Amino acid sequence: MDLLGTILWPLKWGVELLLVAFHWLFSNLGMGYNDGITWVLSIVGLVIVVRAALIPIFVKQIKSQRKMLEVAPQLKKIQDKYKGKKDQFSREAMSRETMELYKRTGTNPLSSCLPLLLQMPIFFALFSVLNDAQRSQAGVGPLNSSLAKSFGSATLFGDAPLHDSFATQWTSMIAGNPFNVAVMIIAATMVVLMTASQFITQLQIVSKNMSPETKASPMFKQQRIMLYLLPLVFAFSGVAFPLGVMFYWLTSNVWTMIQQFLVIRNMPTPGSEAAKAREERLARKGKLIATDGDVIVVEEPKKPQRQQPIAKSRAKKQTGPKK
Repeated sequence: MDLLGTILWPLKWGVELLLVAFHWLFSNLGMGYNDGITWVLSIVGLVIVVRAALIPIFVKQIKSQRKMLEVAPQLKKIQDKYKGKKDQFSREAMSRETMELYKRTGTNPLSSCLPLLLQMPIFFALFSVLNDAQRSQAGVGPLNSSLAKSFGSATLFGDAPLHDSFATQWTSMIAGNPFNVAVMIIAATMVVLMTASQFITQLQIVSKNMSPETKASPMFKQQRIMLYLLPLVFAFSGVAFPLGVMFYWLTSNVWTMIQQFLVIRNMPTPGSEAAKAREERLARKGKLIATDGDVIVVEEPKKPQRQQPIAKSRAKKQTGPKK
């Protein structure tokens, strides 16, 4: 076993355990043991468990991003202090002051990449499991030879194997060999959905969840580039992956899109359009947001008690002199 295989071994074991557990569940609910939809739903269940387990890390990522926004002015002062100084002493001093700032404020610029970095080994583990299963090879854990054979021969709509990919069928078509149209249609549809979900996720961030200061910085230009670059990455790389892996990727993208929508709606970046929209919603409900982020419920003033009207004749009788 090579180094990568040794690193992925426990992850592959966990992936197989989840796949087999969900497959057992759906099979016992009356779905076909060897049906492709049973294995697809098992993959969806795997995504839900994995992404749910990463929610605390995602929340920590959001908090870290907030802290990075708070220290951005101080970081810019350090950069301006050493601007134009390229000597070794100045570079070391700038690096030292930057690290001291991060340590003092408890921020970490790499924390925003943590959820993605944690997902990548799981993705590679799943890809490895599916790659072995397509050849009906048993896995390292619960995915025994019988289940691997079931997975390797599972098809969607009776004609689209989960282990097949768009690129494989495209190569066969170009070479003049028989090719599977169903695989190409399903794979192309999946690529479009994956690309669209990734684009919508990035668009939510760029259009609604950035403060005016961020939009005026070079970081915004990078985000704009990523808005169009990442979907293209999905479009070009997706065609090479088996359908089973693409279902994992699409489900994960949809989860990210919904999760991002909820975060932008309920925990927007201060000063962004989403934050203003949230304040307006709270204002309509009779609530205001304090500067420290706490929500203050403002009670409506009580209406004054209505006075009983007095008739004019009665008023004159009460106030007029006695005759």
